[in-house]
Amino acid sequence: MDLCQLCTQHDAMGGYLCPGCTKDTVARLDCLPSLYEGLLSFLAPSMAVSQGRAGKGGPAPLPVRAEILDLRGPGGMVGVVEDWLSAVRLERGMRQPTPAGSVEGRLKAAVAGLIVNMPWIAVSWPQAGTFAEEIRALTRSASSIVSPAVDEVRGTRVGTCPAQFDDGGVCGAVLRLLPGEQVVTCSWCGTSYPPATWVELKVLIDKDTRARNAA
Repeated sequence: MDLCQLCTQHDAMGGYLCPGCTKDTVARLDCLPSLYEGLLSFLAPSMAVSQGRAGKGGPAPLPVRAEILDLRGPGGMVGVVEDWLSAVRLERGMRQPTPAGSVEGRLKAAVAGLIVNMPWIAVSWPQAGTFAEEIRALTRSASSIVSPAVDEVRGTRVGTCPAQFDDGGVCGAVLRLLPGEQVVTCSWCGTSYPPATWVELKVLIDKDTRARNAA
């Protein structure tokens, strides 16, 4: 019996990754550039560390959050993805490209390269399970910063829906990313927010929050 290397369920296709895990891995790869961009707004430490009693005396806070700097640096998200693409191309006897440009541009290029090779990875590569597991862990690490902690029953609370109605009113319903889902969908108005829109979504949520607080 053939088992998927990621979910360990029976794979009728006889590959290393079942169709479901293959699709999920592609979705995780696809959202990495958006997560990379989204991490930027969390790079600075909370201003709370310099307020209150803890603000007097003691060491000064780091100018940036080190764990985010690690993810956004050359050896972080882009390093992991480029290393896996290099391994795939080596296994397939393909020419190794020389990484060039910005870290963000390199990440997008490496993600695109892996997605193109996913059909081969899922069916023919013995390292497919290890690869898919590391991409899943990388996505979770970045998502845990960009989004709040996950509620296993109700999902991740993202914020309030900024969708506007025809009369100019804002929806305002609570948005949640349900476990296993890759798209945030408002349960009240039905507006969907795929990973590519999450950075813009956060900007709109923050803007609405400030408006409510000022009212």
